[in-house]
Amino acid sequence: MAGKTLFSRSGYESTSTAAIAREAGSSESQLIRYFGGKAGLLEAIFNDGWTALADAVTREVAESRHGRDAILRILGLMIDAFTHDHDIAFLFLFEGRRMRGATHEVVLSKGYVTFMELVLQLIHKGQEDGSFRKDAPAPVLASAMLGCAEGMLRERILAERQGRPQPGDDGEVRKVFAAMVNGLAPEA
Repeated sequence: MAGKTLFSRSGYESTSTAAIAREAGSSESQLIRYFGGKAGLLEAIFNDGWTALADAVTREVAESRHGRDAILRILGLMIDAFTHDHDIAFLFLFEGRRMRGATHEVVLSKGYVTFMELVLQLIHKGQEDGSFRKDAPAPVLASAMLGCAEGMLRERILAERQGRPQPGDDGEVRKVFAAMVNGLAPEA
C-alpha cells in the first residue's frame, strides 16, 4: 500500500526505497528481501491490480453470451476499479508500460498479460458470434478497444490532478466506448 501510494503521488523515479520502507513502517532490507527492490515492488503492485481485474473478466468470459456485451461490461469493471482506487488507476495508466532500466525495456506484469489474454478470448468469441468483424485480427481490435478506454480514463485522471473540469463522466465514457465498439461490428 505504501509503495502504491508513493509511486502514484510522487512517481516511480522520485520514490526511494527508503521512503517506501519508512511509510510502511518497515526497513529497506525487508522491502529488498521480499521484492528485490522498488522495481519488484511495482511489478507486485501491477500483478495484484491486474489479477483482480482479470478475475472479474474471467467471470465475464464464463457468463457472457456475446463477446461485444462482455467487452462493454469490462469497461464498466475498469471504471469501477479506477474510481475506487485512484492510485492504482494512475499507476496502470501512467506507469504501467513505461520503459525502465538501462535496457529501456517495457516490462509487462503477469496480471496484465492474463488480462489481455482474456480480452482476446472475448474478442474471438465476438468474432464467432458475429458481434465483431472477422476481417481485423483480434489483437488489433483489442489494442483499439483498450487504447480507447485507457485514453478516456487517462484524460479524466489528468484533468483531476491538474484541477481542470472532467472531460466526461462515467456515462459519457461508456457511451463513447460503446459507439467505438459498435463500429467494430461486421459491416452490414
